[in-house]
Amino acid sequence: MGWVYLVLAGIFEVGFTTSLKLSDNFSKIWPSVAFLVLSILSFYFLTRAIQTIPLGTSYAVWTGIGALGTAVVGIVFFMEPVTASRIFFLLMLISSIIGLKLVSS
Repeated sequence: MGWVYLVLAGIFEVGFTTSLKLSDNFSKIWPSVAFLVLSILSFYFLTRAIQTIPLGTSYAVWTGIGALGTAVVGIVFFMEPVTASRIFFLLMLISSIIGLKLVSS
């Protein structure tokens, strides 16, 4: 169940980083509220995950899911540049997340 919590924490991290962008420096109320709610949910599920998954692994996977998801959101919704090197390193990040799952007990 810890890995389910960890994936949920990562998904909510993508949500809170996206809300942070949409909040326009916390000047827009609803994206700011979404940021607060989603960040609380993300940390809640991360806290649940670290009860069964080692802290270092949990944190690395959580930030990896967040970084990967946020980069994809940036590309798809905010028209951030897509370059071969960016795609390469995002694929490396995916490989690292999978690798951590495979070597975790």
